[in-house]
Amino acid sequence: MLALALAQPAWAADTAELSRQVQALQQLAGSLDARLDKLESAVQQNQNLLGLLQEVETLKAEVAKMRGLTEVQAHQLDTLDKRQNDLYADLDQRLNELAKAAKAAPVAIAVTPPESSTQLSLTPPPDTQAETAAYEAALKLFRESNYTGAIAGFKAFLKTYPDSALAPNAQYWVGYSYYALKDYKTAQAHQQKLVVAYPASPKVPDALLNIATNQIALNKLADARKTLEELVAKYPGTPAAAQASKRLAALK
Repeated sequence: MLALALAQPAWAADTAELSRQVQALQQLAGSLDARLDKLESAVQQNQNLLGLLQEVETLKAEVAKMRGLTEVQAHQLDTLDKRQNDLYADLDQRLNELAKAAKAAPVAIAVTPPESSTQLSLTPPPDTQAETAAYEAALKLFRESNYTGAIAGFKAFLKTYPDSALAPNAQYWVGYSYYALKDYKTAQAHQQKLVVAYPASPKVPDALLNIATNQIALNKLADARKTLEELVAKYPGTPAAAQASKRLAALK
C-alpha cells in the first residue's frame, strides 16, 4: 500500500500533463477546422474549384500534423491507464494472498512485505516503449514535411507492429504522405487498404475523405461524389462526414 501511495502523485502528474497537451492540441485543431469551413464555403461560390480545394488541402495538412501529435499523446494516456489498472490488479492479488495466508496460519508471524516498489514502476514495458518511439519517429518526419521518410518510417512500423493499436493510423499517414507528394493514385490505394484492413477503425472516415480528395485531384469527379456520399451515409456525425457534405455541395 505504501508503494501505491508513493506512485499515485507521479502518476497523476503525468496523466494531467498529457491530458492538458491533448486538450490544447484539440483546441488548435478546432480553430484550424473553422478556417477550413470558411475556405470551403468560398469554394461553393467560385468556379475555380480545384484551385481552391488545393488551398484547403494545404491547410488541412497542417491540421493533420496536429492531429497526428494528438494521436500519439492519446495513445500514451491509454498506455498509462492500462499500466495503472495492471498495478491495482497486482496489488489486489498480493493482498488477497496475504489475507489467505493469515487465515491459514492465525499464529503471529512475520509477514514478508511485497516485492520492492521498483518492480511496480509505471514505466511502459520495453516493447511498448519501442512501439511508441517508432511511431513518433515516423510522425516527426511527417510533421517536418519529409514525406518520403515518413512513408518509409510508417511502413517499417506496420511491418514490425502489424497488430498495434496505432496500425490504422500509420496506414492513414502512409496514404496522406503520398497525397502530399501528389502521387494521388498510390495515395488512394493506401487509403483503400486502410478501409479494407481496419473496417472498425475511427480512421476510416478520414481515409474515405482523403480517397475522395485524391479522386478530385485525378479529375474523377463522379467517383469522388460516390465516395463522399458513402462517407456521409455510413459515418454521420463525424467531422469527416461534415467535410464530405460541404464537398458534395461544392461539386454540384
